[in-house]
Amino acid sequence: MQNFFEFVTGNMMLSLVWIGLVAAIVMSFIKEKNAAYSQVDAQAATMLINREDAVVADIRSRDEFNRSRIVDSIHILPSDVRKGNFGALEKHKTDPIIVVCKTGQTAQEIANLLAKEGGFERVYVLKMGITGWLEAKMPLVSAKKAKKK
Repeated sequence: MQNFFEFVTGNMMLSLVWIGLVAAIVMSFIKEKNAAYSQVDAQAATMLINREDAVVADIRSRDEFNRSRIVDSIHILPSDVRKGNFGALEKHKTDPIIVVCKTGQTAQEIANLLAKEGGFERVYVLKMGITGWLEAKMPLVSAKKAKKK
């Protein structure tokens, strides 16, 4: 035990970094457990879409959405969700909703708002967002291909 205290006092900066890392890990676990949404990877999202008619809510910018998106996804801006305007999602309150952004970070806040304030029953976040979708080699469509349907 004495060696521990000697280490801490002799390496104060390193000790503070370790304490910060442990605190960050604990906080992320607490945040995840208290979240009103679940995270799904690309394969689980595909199963939700195919088996349970999940709706993909893409919250990226209009330009990003128009360039490429998951088939049949609905575009909604985070600012609209924050204002309580759920647009085309409103009629899908009982359907699974998969919130998608570029990396999965912004989607967490929006998913919480949809579940807690919007009354959506089953809300998911696509882990790692569109980046994770592409890493899993899943397809995207462009605006031109989506209009040809």
